[in-house]
Amino acid sequence: MNATTHRFTAPTTRGANASAFAGHPGYRRMFAPDQLTLGIFLPLRFFSGDMAVLIGQAQQVSEIDRLGFAAAWVRDVPLFDPAFGDAGQVFDPFTYLAYLAAQTRQIALVTGSAIFSLRHPIDLAKSAATLDCLSGGRLVMGIATGDRAVEFPAYGLTHGERGERFAQSVDYVRQLLATSPANIQSPLGRLSDAQLLPKPVTGRIPLIVTGSSQQSMAWLGEQADGWLTFPDATHNILGPRRLAEKIRAWRAAIPGGGFRPHMTNEWIDLADDPNFPRTPLQGGYVLKTGRNGLIDLLGEWRDAGVNHAALGIQMAQRPVAQIIQELAEEVLPHFPALAGPEPLIQQW
Repeated sequence: MNATTHRFTAPTTRGANASAFAGHPGYRRMFAPDQLTLGIFLPLRFFSGDMAVLIGQAQQVSEIDRLGFAAAWVRDVPLFDPAFGDAGQVFDPFTYLAYLAAQTRQIALVTGSAIFSLRHPIDLAKSAATLDCLSGGRLVMGIATGDRAVEFPAYGLTHGERGERFAQSVDYVRQLLATSPANIQSPLGRLSDAQLLPKPVTGRIPLIVTGSSQQSMAWLGEQADGWLTFPDATHNILGPRRLAEKIRAWRAAIPGGGFRPHMTNEWIDLADDPNFPRTPLQGGYVLKTGRNGLIDLLGEWRDAGVNHAALGIQMAQRPVAQIIQELAEEVLPHFPALAGPEPLIQQW
């Protein structure tokens, strides 16, 4: 993505450091300085036109929660573009995460990433706050501009304006979620004498910006509660070293310093042989590796400053349950979920 500076800023609704999320169950399960935790990206099997591949996925997520993974991630893909070739996790992210919230207890529920340039801020904030309440404070909200150009004209929007709309939407959503009623004057709408309900159960919902989202590094440093970027190469140490430089540059742009988390992700094909070397497949889109190579990679990411790694196994060859069990038994003990506040009991 191109990094473009936008004049639209919101000094009263900027990103927050870790202290603002001290009571947030989802954030605290995933993030701490110098620590790396593991999440699983959905879907667990690649969708290629048959919904049957998703049967039983919620039960697998319940098991992922029981085994102690930090987070479950879902993508936001409003429309399937055959030319793009990947339908994502198919379901609406907020509806599906609410469904998963009812079948899990501890795991953080993460959008990876909600498309802030397409959806209206009121709808985003309403869905997010509802899910946050239903899950007892487990929502961590990855946000992005969207990467599928075909979706923008379908919404009556221009693809080239996505960066500006994204920045405006971040400000609008934060004002809507604020504890006190807001008088909002935004290019995306005007609001007075009304407020959005419900409110987040711990006061804030973390907004994790994906990539540049068409913003400058200064904007990312000021506004992002956390940063999700692509991992660079994963088959040797050079990729993690380049990633470390990127993370250092972002953290240097955070006003006043203070900890904010970085996340990355990789699609893996976990080999039976634990010593299978880290081997890029599909032009580097998928990493085939044994568990020892994966442990090495995760350690390199942690040393680079990464605080959470989301692993996708939809392209893997082995059975889902077998991969999850091996990850839980052999990899997760090196990168456990973090102790933090319990999700608030919700009995709606």
